Amino acid sequence: MASTAPAPAGFADALKSLLPDLSVGALLGFATGVALKHIGRWALVGLGVLVITLQVLAYFDLVSVNWLRVQALAGPWLAQGRENGGAWLTRLLTANLPFAGAFTAGLLLGLRARV
Repeated sequence: MASTAPAPAGFADALKSLLPDLSVGALLGFATGVALKHIGRWALVGLGVLVITLQVLAYFDLVSVNWLRVQALAGPWLAQGRENGGAWLTRLLTANLPFAGAFTAGLLLGLRARV
């Protein structure tokens, strides 16, 4: 029978010091994921209703929407978010690695939760 060697004491101590960051990060990430899931759903429903309303009003010639102008106005904001978003996410995930890792894992679990 093979015996397993106990983990070195240094590893256990390091893990104990990280436990508060890991547990709080995971809990807050899960809560954020659930909140984003619900808020995001309602925001998308609201956006969809707004677009449908505009299209109905445009169909009856009550308003005229210049969609090319809307795209031209939104384009720079979307491009800026795409360019700066990756750098921001990298800084966020490497700033406090144990907390951020647990937060990210909790966030993904929260987004997938059936609540």
